[in-house]
Amino acid sequence: MRFTTVYLKTKGDSMLDLTKLTTEQQNPRTRAIDEASALEIVKLINAEDQTVPKAVKKILPDISRAITVIAGHLSHGGRLFYIGSGTSGRLGILDAAERPPTYSTDPALVQGIIAGGTPAIFQAQEGAEDSEAAGAEDLKKQKLNNLDVVVGLSASGRTPYVLGALKYAKTVGSYTIAVACTDKPETEAVADLSLTAVTGPEVITGSTRMKAGTAQKLILNMLSTGSMILMGKVYGNLMVDLQCTNLKLKARAKRILMEASGCDGDTADALLEQARGAVKPAILMHLAGIDYPTAMKRLQENHGSLKQALK
Repeated sequence: MRFTTVYLKTKGDSMLDLTKLTTEQQNPRTRAIDEASALEIVKLINAEDQTVPKAVKKILPDISRAITVIAGHLSHGGRLFYIGSGTSGRLGILDAAERPPTYSTDPALVQGIIAGGTPAIFQAQEGAEDSEAAGAEDLKKQKLNNLDVVVGLSASGRTPYVLGALKYAKTVGSYTIAVACTDKPETEAVADLSLTAVTGPEVITGSTRMKAGTAQKLILNMLSTGSMILMGKVYGNLMVDLQCTNLKLKARAKRILMEASGCDGDTADALLEQARGAVKPAILMHLAGIDYPTAMKRLQENHGSLKQALK
């Protein structure tokens, strides 16, 4: 079976050849997936999924540069914006939404923006991605400045909405990062740093919510976790800046405090009460033998790093 080359009209009557996009090519390994059994289908999908981490591995040096930049900007008053359409936009929103409960960050510090606005989170608004002006306008509303970082998410690397956002971000001096999953993405020419994990043809041709979506999720995991580690929000591998907003997180906070400080359960309860539920100062209070105000002052003097405060 062969696909006929498909051209789509774009602004200015120029034509887009979808077959030139790596993410739109037909996968020779899954051509007969419609004739496969249920077990064969999941084996094919699983085999393709295993290629994704290998694609991401190739760009680890670039990802490390990105987390260093992000941590530096956030530590000096900047904000981080993820912007994209469809699956890419939703993944950015997911990552941004997890920062406050996991690392006690202000919700304004890391934000996700999707083409089409809130309705697009729950229902596809496919036409929303076709406007460069809309991408720029959505960032203008955030009063973007040169301390901020903008991460444009586009599996194809040519989404007009994302291109417009990145171009606008450059005009105000924001640092720009592009995440894409196809060869030579257009976003690469616009951004300060391009994170391009080429994931190849999808199991179902053009269904970039699959391998390309997985690659973007893996990259976002590294950007968020890596930058938070560099900012001192992790002690060892313990989540010491979590927010105790439900019973599970309260139990986790107590367990983390006990593991990090070696105290017993009753002592942990007392420390958390004195520290207003905050794990990091509670650990410092126990290990350094100081009270809550002193612990908070020492943490502030050490830019929130528990390890440095203990020294």
